[in-house]
Amino acid sequence: MAKMLRVGKITNTHGIKGDLKVLPLTDYFERFEELEWVYIEGFKDKFYIENIKYKPTLVILSFEGYGDINLVEKFKDRYLLIDESQRRILPEDTYYIADIIGLDVFTVKDEYIGKVVDIIQTGSSEVYVIRMNNLKEIMIPSVKEFMPEISLEKKRITIDPIEGMIE
Repeated sequence: MAKMLRVGKITNTHGIKGDLKVLPLTDYFERFEELEWVYIEGFKDKFYIENIKYKPTLVILSFEGYGDINLVEKFKDRYLLIDESQRRILPEDTYYIADIIGLDVFTVKDEYIGKVVDIIQTGSSEVYVIRMNNLKEIMIPSVKEFMPEISLEKKRITIDPIEGMIE
């Protein structure tokens, strides 16, 4: 199966007609308008998007053939996924989370720090969780000041930590 990308997380149902509350995992909420269908984590079928509504921090989705709350409750707490063919071309210095997870992290002095194991989306910027060799995890804000280079080609991130950031 092709590499799948998470575009949202179903947080709950909405009403009784099969609508689902989705926390978008994208900076571009209208992204869902471009999608004809998605996958739901744990299910093989494509789910065709029937209706989209927007709330300040959520997207409300409904799927064709799932017009009843009893049919969609099983989707709660699962991710909405797209395959590689549905990727958007991103602006420069913007990356898919799936492409960042697993990258090696080095300091500007070329000292190996660890691997990116998670990304926390805080709203204004993201925070990269890096697991060091000693299994300790550190968090580095994804801003140019601390992260001068991200290279998908080299599969590495260069950080310029301030004193006390890596301990």
